[in-house]
Amino acid sequence: MPNFRVIVADFIKDELLAEREILGDIADVACLDANSESELIGKIDDADAVMLYHNIILSRDTITRLKNCKLIVRCGVGFDNVDHRFARERGIPVGNVPDYGTEEVADSAIGLMLSLTRGINFMNNRLQRKEGAWSYMPVSPLHRLRGQVFGVIGLGRIGTAAALRAKALGMDVAFYDPYKQDGYDKALGIRRVEKLEALCKQAFVLSVHCPLTPETKHIVDARTIALMPDRSFLVNTARGGTVDATAIPAAIRSGKLAGAAIDVLPMEPPPEDHPLLVAWRDVNDPCHDRVILNPHSAFYSEEGLLDMRVKGSQACRRALLGEPLRNVVN
Repeated sequence: MPNFRVIVADFIKDELLAEREILGDIADVACLDANSESELIGKIDDADAVMLYHNIILSRDTITRLKNCKLIVRCGVGFDNVDHRFARERGIPVGNVPDYGTEEVADSAIGLMLSLTRGINFMNNRLQRKEGAWSYMPVSPLHRLRGQVFGVIGLGRIGTAAALRAKALGMDVAFYDPYKQDGYDKALGIRRVEKLEALCKQAFVLSVHCPLTPETKHIVDARTIALMPDRSFLVNTARGGTVDATAIPAAIRSGKLAGAAIDVLPMEPPPEDHPLLVAWRDVNDPCHDRVILNPHSAFYSEEGLLDMRVKGSQACRRALLGEPLRNVVN
């Protein structure tokens, strides 16, 4: 009989075939499909391991009630939705799955960038509603990508993958990451920029790939956008809180930004009165054609989703069997 209990707190709704294949001989696995932390009360207290996705948070209140927990694993890259510092105080390791969707998110960042910089989204939208001539002229001027600066904030796994893809397109790739050791610029054939402001001033495309921390909250805001060249582009496939999305409509209307592609927002789904959503849905607002919004989907592929579940389950198995843990973030 299984000795342990593993809880999949949110997001996953199916029969847990992947999780039970890995954990079934040592643990009972149950999914709660919670949409708020309050739904966990009385259902998670005796868990030996918790698998957490991104629909809910695990705060101090919930972590305090965990009696037997040997690991909280955030089945994804970002871990800002779990109070990992308090978990450490309680002696509970918090891990993540940093490598499940590296290719998918990098591909999405580049795809969004191309859709903006080549006018693909802009022209499709206008032709679809029969506005303007059947011509390239409404989107002019567009400029060749080769030699343009692709600015990366955060040269982690995904930032590196995006940088290499942009480099393959002939772009001049520069990055800002004060925590990246010296030498990665030389190994990858890209440029390090020491100051965020300096990166913003030269970025034809600014692509955000850093984790959300107190230091990176709104690292891109009205001030940093104002430093960017006129008619530049912004892409965020990292965490919603890294960009102040409320600053985007004004930047689009003024021509400071020629386009923005946002896969992540601080609250998902966002409130209907969010300034970016209001502008994006208004056919008379420039944001309607120059902003792309996706529903936090850059991570998704069938293969990536399976990786996330398998790697999260393997982390739980290691914790339950007392084996060395990997990717501990606290």
